[in-house]
Amino acid sequence: MKRILKGVFNFFILLIIAAVIFFFWASSSTLEDNEYSKLITNNYKNTIDNDSIFSIVTYNIGYLSGMTNNLPIAKPKELFDTNLQKVLAETKTVNPDIIAFQEIDYKASRSFNVNQQNEIAKLGFNYVAKAVNWDETYVPFPYWPPTMHFGKVVSGQSIISKYPLKNHERIVLERVPDAPFYRDALYIERLAQIVKVVLNEREVVLINVHLEAFDKPTRVNQFKEVVAIFNKYKDMYPTILLGDFNSKARDKDAIIQKMFLMENVGNAAFKEENIANTFDSKNPYKRIDYIFYTSNSIEYISGKVLTKFGEASDHLPVEMRFKLK
Repeated sequence: MKRILKGVFNFFILLIIAAVIFFFWASSSTLEDNEYSKLITNNYKNTIDNDSIFSIVTYNIGYLSGMTNNLPIAKPKELFDTNLQKVLAETKTVNPDIIAFQEIDYKASRSFNVNQQNEIAKLGFNYVAKAVNWDETYVPFPYWPPTMHFGKVVSGQSIISKYPLKNHERIVLERVPDAPFYRDALYIERLAQIVKVVLNEREVVLINVHLEAFDKPTRVNQFKEVVAIFNKYKDMYPTILLGDFNSKARDKDAIIQKMFLMENVGNAAFKEENIANTFDSKNPYKRIDYIFYTSNSIEYISGKVLTKFGEASDHLPVEMRFKLK
């Protein structure tokens, strides 16, 4: 009996050791620190149509997983290939000057090791600002079955532009303070990505954000950090704050309401009496993606939610066309 108990005890000790080794291996990074924030210059054929009216798009691209995002169901390579071709075709049609992405993969296992940023930039976006917010050797999510695990994840936020980018900065926002250690170690960092784009020899500040989705107090604190960043620039530069705020426009208690009330701040593609939804892409029922701009220095021309991108992501993109005052 003692031998059996000893064998069981040793088995559990080995199991614990194996779990600890797996945890540290899985949560280890794959990139060097200097790769987390990069400015990249390409040399593709450019398709700039004019020099006075510009267009910008925000798009949580959901790593091109469509409506399967985070669900424990099979995601064949054909799904990602089809969704990439859809995004490429619609981007050609819209022909924006700048796109700010959230949840875009850079050679991640879950999206078949395609650098989605680079593939879309080939449409003529010669200036790229890359900010990695998720770099893990192995992410065991969705938890079951193991065949659905993400595996290696390298993902983040990218701004791609037909006009020069400069002074790129990656700011890590507050983390969920009471998250279990294992979740915290494998969870994405929420970022404010800041870069200046040069339009007609004028510098315009872009702030691309992706706020906390699951913990409201943390999202509120992150929003306050983002507003402080916005306020730092808004009186000195034409400034555009855009991204996935994970805050619902129709929720009167949502933190995004404070943005709606700010003076001299416009909200693209947004009418309070008829709010255009951005999530989910199959049956849009809430607005959580926004483009805000300094209305004293930026003239709003038009804007819309780009419904024709369909279910390439679980979000729909938002576009704004504008002039500089």
